[in-house]
Amino acid sequence: MPGVLALRHLAFEGLGVLEPILETRGHRVVYREPHLQLPDESEFLDADLVVVLGGPIGVYETDRYPFLVAETELIRARIARRRPTLGICLGAQLIAVAAGSAVAPSGLKEIGYSPLALTAEGEGSPLAPLGGVPVLHWHGDVFAIPDGAVRLAQTPCFPNQAFALGTEILGLQFHLEADHTRIERWLVGHAAELAAAGIDPRGIRADAALHGPALAEAATAVFERWLDGVRL
Repeated sequence: MPGVLALRHLAFEGLGVLEPILETRGHRVVYREPHLQLPDESEFLDADLVVVLGGPIGVYETDRYPFLVAETELIRARIARRRPTLGICLGAQLIAVAAGSAVAPSGLKEIGYSPLALTAEGEGSPLAPLGGVPVLHWHGDVFAIPDGAVRLAQTPCFPNQAFALGTEILGLQFHLEADHTRIERWLVGHAAELAAAGIDPRGIRADAALHGPALAEAATAVFERWLDGVRL
């Protein structure tokens, strides 16, 4: 049945602040875990909206995680039909690869709250409410902007933070969906990564309390604008 299909790669990384927005608009949300069982092709293509969420693996690690190949093919088929699709972190990287672009390790880690610099196109896009608002970053890979897509945002170390492929396809490297009131799940779930990167979780916890409410408000405005644009 048509509705909102969310591909979740980690149990604690769900739709976050986006989920109540969708429910208020009358959409039924269904989660699928592609590493356990890929969604049926008809379910994937017919969904009113597909949201591909983040995960701690690289889209290029297909030898270690073979399901990524089939997941990418599903996304490629959906993009070809210009069906509304939102990718976040790993999800954005999967969309980039499905659209013919490249993803690679950057050699850096960008984890924590910091603001974006919107491009001129980004300032005129649904991302406009994010100007000056620290967002949650949690990534180390970098994607190239697909042919025909528009670059919307950047940070000093990651020049490609967001892109739009038409009005229907949006890729976000950062975690706009993350609910700051549940940041403890992230800090525990990614404890090993934080330790390896030498990042103190207390700093992220404090920044979540400081910046989380304003980010939630800005994120809601972004999602509302984008959903209006794809008529959902």
